[in-house]
Amino acid sequence: MSIELKHVSYVYSAGSAFERRALNDICLTIEDGEYVALCGHTGCGKSTLVQHLNGLLQPTEGQVLVDGKDINAEGVDRKRLRQKVGLVFQYPEYQLFEETVEKDIAFGPRNMGLPEKEIHERVRRAMDHVHMSYEKYAQSSPFDLSGGQMRRVAIAGVLAMEPSVLVLDEPTAGLDPRGRDRILRIIQELHEEKNVTIIMVSHSMDDVARLASRMIVMMDGTIAASGPCREVFQKRDLLEQAGLGVPAAVKLCLKLREQGLQLPEDLYTAEELHDHLLKLFKEKGGLKGC
Repeated sequence: MSIELKHVSYVYSAGSAFERRALNDICLTIEDGEYVALCGHTGCGKSTLVQHLNGLLQPTEGQVLVDGKDINAEGVDRKRLRQKVGLVFQYPEYQLFEETVEKDIAFGPRNMGLPEKEIHERVRRAMDHVHMSYEKYAQSSPFDLSGGQMRRVAIAGVLAMEPSVLVLDEPTAGLDPRGRDRILRIIQELHEEKNVTIIMVSHSMDDVARLASRMIVMMDGTIAASGPCREVFQKRDLLEQAGLGVPAAVKLCLKLREQGLQLPEDLYTAEELHDHLLKLFKEKGGLKGC
């Protein structure tokens, strides 16, 4: 399922004294099966953009196409669209409301009008995707869980509708390191094992470097850069201008080059840097027995 934005602009409070242009002439295509990171400083338009992807917001100008069809055209079934393009808001656990985990996850499939057997199967599959035992947690109150567990329940509620595209707005915000790693691992598994297209808003350049195949940088409601992470991370001046940093591995590479070590310009992950340094040490005989 591909998504294309064609010259999309969006204005909040148009025609009023509070008018503000949040998006300006956005042209963007996200192909089926991609893992895309959407990055930029707070207020650059990221959250506004992702809310256009499943029709929650309609562009002031331009078109949003899903599989070549304008999702805002007359007669389009937006409810069905939102089942295929799932959106997980920042702090989604604040939207939990049912008395049990099972009922909360079942809410979306039940609104789809599915038979109870199918709803039950979807709940179990969704809980499995987020690494939560049905037998242990299904009848628990979501409000008795930890923050990380509550977030996994909220994500499971979106997954139970079995979307082809999953859009996540800062999915690890506010979590401790263990909770962050678990959420990111779940997202990666969905992408690799289920071929779900992932669009993730993130401020963490290390997460982006480790997980995404493509990076989109936004500034002032426009796309300032888009391309493979390896290319975008070489645009350090632009990233700084956008209020972003670079991965820790890139910073370490800069320091090592200052010490005279010859390293490729496009190294950007810790794994790549480790492998390259190990290769250099082996070539120079610095690590005997390796």
